[in-house]
Amino acid sequence: LSSMAANVLEEDSMEQDIESPVTIHQPKLPKQAREDLPKNISKECAKRKIQRYVRKDGKCNVHHGNVRETYRYLTDIFTTLVDLKWRFNLLIFVMVYTVTWLFFGMIWWLIAYMRGDMDHIGDSTWTPCVSNLNGFVSAFLFSIETETTIGYGYRVITDKCPEGIILLLVQSVLGSIVNAFMVGCMFVKISQPKKRAETLVFSTNAVISMRDGKLCLMFRVGDLRNSHIVEASIRAKLIKSKQTKEGEFIPLNQTDINVGYYTGDDRLFLVSPLIISHEINQQSPFWEISKAQLPKEELEIVVILEGMVEATGMTCQARSSYITSEILWGYRFTPVLTLEDGFYEVDYNSFHETYETNTPVYSAKELAEMASRAELPLTWSVSSKLDQHAELETEEEEKNQEDQNERNGDVANLENESKV
Repeated sequence: LSSMAANVLEEDSMEQDIESPVTIHQPKLPKQAREDLPKNISKECAKRKIQRYVRKDGKCNVHHGNVRETYRYLTDIFTTLVDLKWRFNLLIFVMVYTVTWLFFGMIWWLIAYMRGDMDHIGDSTWTPCVSNLNGFVSAFLFSIETETTIGYGYRVITDKCPEGIILLLVQSVLGSIVNAFMVGCMFVKISQPKKRAETLVFSTNAVISMRDGKLCLMFRVGDLRNSHIVEASIRAKLIKSKQTKEGEFIPLNQTDINVGYYTGDDRLFLVSPLIISHEINQQSPFWEISKAQLPKEELEIVVILEGMVEATGMTCQARSSYITSEILWGYRFTPVLTLEDGFYEVDYNSFHETYETNTPVYSAKELAEMASRAELPLTWSVSSKLDQHAELETEEEEKNQEDQNERNGDVANLENESKV
């Protein structure tokens, strides 16, 4: 009875376990730990959007948080002001001059008040520190005239005021420093080469196709201005997370993509649009990536174009990026350069256009293995197999000769024993 009761209880508990819904409460994890969980939980996670490291307009999509050493920004106040947005820059520009004028205007008014100039307004026998200074407003106007060296001639300093002469010297020197600092800041802000990078364009997509019998990754760059970029050079980086052999996870690992560094093809004469090519070889990070595997990769290609602006001589840098959805396998760029009557014409309407071409769907590594296997029967199989047959025949002959010698020796020994 006890065993039967135990079996019934077990069956009831099993039925309850099967029929009752099971709710699994996942533990609360930090944000970074949640992001590092496997991405194959649902289809939405599998199809999630790749976060860009560098946007198409060249701006880096990185925000610096929890910066405690903010005093370092003040040690380089000039660069900090230049990097500010225009509205804040103009606000600081106006505030610095206004505060300076108000500060020195207050000091001029205090000098006049302490000397008693305010009590002798209109007295011809009294020599004030500043002529025609009768209040704070007139002191503020005199401060503006002094610092900006306007000099209307109505309010002038007299020689009976040594403290006013010292203040005039101090304000003149500090005013020159403020002018140099703020005007220099505004000049650098206006002449920044960032706007020159707006006329340097990159193709919307990158392509992978065959060029000279080799699989290549290509993208196109162009300059919309007639003034050229001097000493232009191109670089490319692969941004992809990596896990080392020791188990260390490196997010956003940067790997160089060779676009002609060893051959000098990375130095550009950017007069007309150029197609930048990266040969996918054994040193390339795309060596084992095929057409079917490319959409599954989470990677980003960052391209950087640098050079000097011909008009100003300042260094200019333009950036763009390509994610996996923007890399077209089996396409080429449409030609944009045509020869006209005495000149070459560039049609920028076709700058981003591509057309499909016959391209293998295999990776560069698989193509190299296929080519090696195709060459082996012609060179290796015939000669090497003949050599192997010859070696085997010589070995068999040597073995047969040794066996024959042993047999001859045994027969001779038997004859000698019989004679004895």
